[in-house]
Amino acid sequence: MTFVQESMYLGFIFTILAYLFGVWLKKKVGWAVLNPLLVAAVVVIGGLLLTGIDYETYNQSAQHISYLLTPATVCLAIPLYKQLHLLQKNFVAVIVAILSGVATSVLCIFAMCLLFQMDHISYVSMLPKSITTAIAMGVSQEAGGVVTLTVVCIMITGIFGNMIGETALRWFRIKEPMAKGLALGTSAHAIGTTKALELGEVEGAMSSLSIAVAGLLTVIAVPVVSGWI
Repeated sequence: MTFVQESMYLGFIFTILAYLFGVWLKKKVGWAVLNPLLVAAVVVIGGLLLTGIDYETYNQSAQHISYLLTPATVCLAIPLYKQLHLLQKNFVAVIVAILSGVATSVLCIFAMCLLFQMDHISYVSMLPKSITTAIAMGVSQEAGGVVTLTVVCIMITGIFGNMIGETALRWFRIKEPMAKGLALGTSAHAIGTTKALELGEVEGAMSSLSIAVAGLLTVIAVPVVSGWI
């Protein structure tokens, strides 16, 4: 029996420490590419390779982190509640913005799959890439996709959105806090929302709303568009 198997929380602790190292490194260096999640993933993979520990063993002791995913997503409703008056005042504009984001995501996946001649399984696996993992896994499985591929696409989308989101908003001269939050939440789900929360309370609230609404719209859209390829 390995040391990791003897300690059911070793993987959990190692993952948390890797993430904290990523946070420290990002603050120290300031490079957008040094996203804490990306750094943590590299550190964990490197640690497993160096120690010879297989993924299944590591996952047994790190799976407790997965239990925190759903409550962490639910907690994003707190900043939204604080900005509820803005939602009530701009309800139609907010819904149209999120609907546009979801439609753009679906159409981009469709166009990319046509361009690279991807099969149906790859297509439906990537369709839920811009919504939170808690919802996307079920959507992908129901549509006949590969859940593992879906999770990878979600991670890449979120980390990339977190890395370039603020820069893209600046390039396109988007200064309205609500628009920033809606853009980040709709395109990069919970990881994008962490960036939105860094930008401000309004941005974080609108991004939190986008996660829920975009997830619901994607659940409706995927069965409709899954037959396109």
